[in-house]
Amino acid sequence: MEQFTQTFLEFIDAWGYVAVAVLMALENACIPIPSELILGFSGYLIFAERMGFVGAMVAGMVGGMAGSIFAYLVGRYGGRSFVDKYGKYFFVKKSHVDIAQRWFDKYGVKAVFFSRMLPVVRTFISLPAGFAHVDMKKFLVYTFLGSLPWTALILGVGMALGESWQLMLKVGHEVSIGFVVVSAIVIAVLYLRYRRSRRHKAKMDVE
Repeated sequence: MEQFTQTFLEFIDAWGYVAVAVLMALENACIPIPSELILGFSGYLIFAERMGFVGAMVAGMVGGMAGSIFAYLVGRYGGRSFVDKYGKYFFVKKSHVDIAQRWFDKYGVKAVFFSRMLPVVRTFISLPAGFAHVDMKKFLVYTFLGSLPWTALILGVGMALGESWQLMLKVGHEVSIGFVVVSAIVIAVLYLRYRRSRRHKAKMDVE
């Protein structure tokens, strides 16, 4: 897909939010277009005051949700055999689907949330969710909650890097892994504080 990079950038530059939505839809529909490329460049355009953060955020989320729903439906109604047979015509590698499947098999529907922040898995996790016939409402909620912070993060990093936004393409995987680690720490801290608060409240009620 590298030979198409310049074409994608020109598409975003010319069509703005529409291009962001279309490309994010394709990425989440398992076409391997890096979100770091789409959102990173969009972040640069925000930095250059040629795009607004809210508009880029909405476009990225709308496109991402649309693509995820499409991939989910393909998985649900086509099944694994269909994806294995025809996926190669759309640059979908069996090995990538296998990675997403193993992640889903291990963590279940929760993987739909956490995988949105992980390299490779985030693009393909909708397929095994569809294979397993995960409840559509749960799928949409987990997909939205997982995609929202990732989309905001990459746009923000692109804005912060400015003209050096292409560094995102070199360190995108490290950024996503780091983000998951930080998120896990934050969730753990919040959970411990919640548990401590509950114990304190229970103690006060007894007294």
